[in-house]
Amino acid sequence: MAEHYEVILRSIGAFIMLLIGSRLLGKQTISQMRIFDFISAISIGAITGNLAFNLDIKIHHLLLAFFIFIFTAILTAVIAMKNRKLRKFLSGDPTVVIQNGKILEDNMKKMRYTLDYLNQQLREKDVFNIQEVLYALVETKGTLTVLKKPQYRNVTMQDIHLYIHSERKLPIELIMDGKVIEENLHQNNLSTQWLDDELKKRRLYITDVFYAVLLAQNNLYIDCYNDYISAPIDIE
Repeated sequence: MAEHYEVILRSIGAFIMLLIGSRLLGKQTISQMRIFDFISAISIGAITGNLAFNLDIKIHHLLLAFFIFIFTAILTAVIAMKNRKLRKFLSGDPTVVIQNGKILEDNMKKMRYTLDYLNQQLREKDVFNIQEVLYALVETKGTLTVLKKPQYRNVTMQDIHLYIHSERKLPIELIMDGKVIEENLHQNNLSTQWLDDELKKRRLYITDVFYAVLLAQNNLYIDCYNDYISAPIDIE
C-alpha cells in the first residue's frame, strides 16, 4: 500500500515538474512545434513519466536529469538566437511545394509530403484551385503558408481607397464569466461607475452580463446570459 501512496505523490510531482518545464521552455513547446521543440517535449514527458511510476529509479536522479535537460534546452535556444547556422540546423528551412500554380513533386518527395495532405492544408487556407497559388511553402513547424496570385487575393480597404479608422489599442476585456475585471479597468483609466452607466444605457446590470469587451473603436460589445434565442444551433 505504501507503494501506491508513493506513486500518487510522484505523479503529482511529475505533473508539477511538467508545468514548470513547459513554462521555462516557453509557448513554442506547446504550439506547432519545430523538430527541436518536439524533441524537448518528448524528452521531458519521458522523464516525468518515469518519475510518476518507475519506482526503481531514484527521485533525485530523475530530478537531476530533468533540470539538466531543461538547462541544456534553454542554453541551446539562447545560443541559436545568436547563431544563424545553429538556428538553421535545429529548425531547418521552409520548403517550396507550389510555384506559380505548379506542384514541385521532387520537393514533396524529399519531405514525404503527400498530395492528400497538401490538398487538406490548401483547403484550410480557403484554396480549392491550385492554379490560384503563386507560392506555397511548408514551414519548419509543418504548417503551410500560401501566397495567392494577385488577381485572387482579397480586396483590402486600401485597395479601394476607403477611409480607415486608426486602431491603436487592443480590445479590453471588462467582464468575463459575469465578473468585472477590476485590473483592466484601472489600467485603462476606466471606472466601475462608467461601466455601470454604460450598462444602464442598455438597461442591463452587471449580473446580466456574461462577457463584455471594449473594442478598439471604443465600441462596447456585450454578451448576456440570456441571449433570447429560442432554438440555439447545436452541431452534433
